[in-house]
Amino acid sequence: MSQKLFRRGIAVVAAAALAFSLAACSTSSDAGSGSTSGASASDAFPVTIKSALGSATIESKPKRVVTIGWGAADTVVSLGTTPVGIEEVTWGGDSEKNYPWVTSAIEKRGDALPKTFAVYPDIDMTALAELNPDVIIAPQSGITAKQYKTLSALAPTVAYPGEAWGTSWSDEMTIIGKVLGESDKAADQIAGIKTTLAKTAAENPDFAKYNFTYIYAAEPGSLSIYQKGDPRVDIIAGLGLTQEKTAAALPKTAGTFVSTIGLEKANLLDKTDIVFTWFNDEANQKQIEKQPLYASIPAVKRGSYVPNVNQQLAMASTVITPLSLPYALDKYVAMIKTAAAKVD
Repeated sequence: MSQKLFRRGIAVVAAAALAFSLAACSTSSDAGSGSTSGASASDAFPVTIKSALGSATIESKPKRVVTIGWGAADTVVSLGTTPVGIEEVTWGGDSEKNYPWVTSAIEKRGDALPKTFAVYPDIDMTALAELNPDVIIAPQSGITAKQYKTLSALAPTVAYPGEAWGTSWSDEMTIIGKVLGESDKAADQIAGIKTTLAKTAAENPDFAKYNFTYIYAAEPGSLSIYQKGDPRVDIIAGLGLTQEKTAAALPKTAGTFVSTIGLEKANLLDKTDIVFTWFNDEANQKQIEKQPLYASIPAVKRGSYVPNVNQQLAMASTVITPLSLPYALDKYVAMIKTAAAKVD
């Protein structure tokens, strides 16, 4: 599981703060399935959307939506449509094999929960076909050209505009807004997310005093640094903290938003005030923290350290959507405050 989440993660190139709810992110969680309240004149159908794998023409507003990849289901739901099918969540999901913030929003509006289908080790095309989709939305995913061809035979398929797993959160929301005829609502929600982060930062002005580095180290001997462009980093920076200069200046591994350096270079974190990371569980955390080089990292030694073992929180802070961000901030801000208190 660690390997799979890391591969996907690196290609992605995650009391006042609690008050910023879905409304603060401009989310209409009580909108009915298929709502068109945010549609603009520019959202007339048919619409053609180009991607790195091909073009998809959507003839009319989709009603039977299927999503693949990170953040797509969240955004579709926040824009007023409940998908008929979504990628099965195997890490950080709830009992419905979905993210809890997505399940909650759908249940609140009274719609049936989407069917789930497997995508690993390959997409369950039979299960997906049985959903009879009008459109398949996968702008932040790793679908291959071969999979895209098969999916496109089932329904118009919207893939990523550039590299696999390389679509920014705002671009993903913009694309999905266009697919659903909800461009204005998507733009409002993007602005709402930025406002939420800015307001939370304003409520916690001390955050600006600290630098941070977000690392991956969940496998023995490993050490990689997430860089700007990865949502994990963008959320923390949006809260007012600054990336530590030495770590931020490291070259990225080709095709990713991370710098892979290895644990032998742990000293590159010596000037970091607060280190963020995630683990699969507490056993994984203990395994990694027993490594002498890891334990010698100053932030780890003094406790100015945010090691996340809550898989759902880890995922909520790995994507940026109108539904995941409030869920993340609910716990994340308090964790940052606790770590910051150990710096001085």
